[in-house]
Amino acid sequence: MTLGHDTTGAGMPVTFVHGFTQTRGSWAPVVSRLSAVECTVVDAPGHGESTDGARSLWQCADDIASTMPSGVLVGYSMGARMALHTALAHPHRVTGLVLVSGTPGIEDETERAARRASDNSLADRIESVGVATFIDEWLSNPMFAGLTEHTSMRQERLANTARGLADSLRHAGTGTQENLWPRLSELTMPVLIVAGAGDTKFTDIARRMHAGVPHSELRIVPSAGHTV
Repeated sequence: MTLGHDTTGAGMPVTFVHGFTQTRGSWAPVVSRLSAVECTVVDAPGHGESTDGARSLWQCADDIASTMPSGVLVGYSMGARMALHTALAHPHRVTGLVLVSGTPGIEDETERAARRASDNSLADRIESVGVATFIDEWLSNPMFAGLTEHTSMRQERLANTARGLADSLRHAGTGTQENLWPRLSELTMPVLIVAGAGDTKFTDIARRMHAGVPHSELRIVPSAGHTV
């Protein structure tokens, strides 16, 4: 499936995948500062114009690979999980990988099952209260405490549908993700791993990933949380 996307600029091709409840427009403050780069921003399945959220993470990887030009792939949070799957499934498309606040998955099967149940419950909540109420509840999560009204880009998130977001959680949430920690050594392209210093959970994950990825660099960004 070809995803909703825009391409701007000229130069080295770089594709960006956003986090849960965002859209491709969420990358605007980043891509506007880049030069000598051809930026492709995509709507992940279940978000923006990519309305079909009933896609597994491996199907999301296929969708991203079929939409992006061969080049560097950047993913944030949910997008980082999708980008990791893309790099593993389609390494010939990904010449470099940037994982921002990402995870290779939950290792313990019991914890993974509990997260899957939590994701499914959250999906039901989205369909029950609607996008606007859910977005406000989502942004009140402590991991987003550092966001301002401007940087939260709430209006951008309201472009999503309850069905799309709910299906994204049910089919590509962290609870559905298989444990990819043992496969990190398969990544042969250069990998940049990024986390915010204030996000202790994901800085710990980032350090572990750095140790497991052969050609990786680690950047812990000071004065930043999950939304680096």
